[in-house]
Amino acid sequence: MHLSEEGVIVRDFSRDEDRIITILTRRQGLLTAFANKANRPRSSLASSTELLCYSSFEFFQNRERCVVDKADNLHSFFGLRSGVEDLALACWLAQLMHELGPQNEPAGEYVDLLLSALYLLEKKSRSRGLIKAAYELRLLTMAGFMPDLIACSECGEVHAGRMCFSLDGNLVCTNCRPQISEGLYQISDGVLAAMRHAIYAEPKRTFSFSLSDEGLLLLGRISEAFVLCQLEKTFPALEFYRAVV
Repeated sequence: MHLSEEGVIVRDFSRDEDRIITILTRRQGLLTAFANKANRPRSSLASSTELLCYSSFEFFQNRERCVVDKADNLHSFFGLRSGVEDLALACWLAQLMHELGPQNEPAGEYVDLLLSALYLLEKKSRSRGLIKAAYELRLLTMAGFMPDLIACSECGEVHAGRMCFSLDGNLVCTNCRPQISEGLYQISDGVLAAMRHAIYAEPKRTFSFSLSDEGLLLLGRISEAFVLCQLEKTFPALEFYRAVV
């Protein structure tokens, strides 16, 4: 069976002259395929089957095996390779998508989220901290780990000044804080507004907010801790990003 898809490569693995790639596609979600001889310098697949490339693919699928017949590079995000910090963050965004992206179902919204983050990172239109935090919160929300940022989970208070965010995904007001002591981050109104924007805003506006440098640092700590708490595992790409920034 022949298939045509557009997607972003979120994982690649070399085996001699061949590549095994995982592509986040619009119609089928995560799809693993073999790119035969793609590691040869003159291969027609070489430049279009690299990690982070957004390409148009033609596949031949036989049972569980999917082989790339043709691939045309739509955007390589070559600019991300000019600095180790940007490349490290892009690799973390891809690895998290590989972890949480859907399989065997449409994933257009996931593709758009990843592309938006990569475009903003390449153009330096937003800071790395903002892109990372907003992406983490939005992707976890899309994948079923949506935090409840409406009101205090204990008393239902909406306007309680400084709130605390619990890594189980709930808000706790300052009056209820003594009832829960672990995994809490005290957050300002600005940080709470940024978190709400990242998960509740229209998809195309996910990254359209601003926050002070201090607020971004706290937001980044919270979003990263939330990822690790919810998924209960570590990620090599995240550890590398931490090491270079």
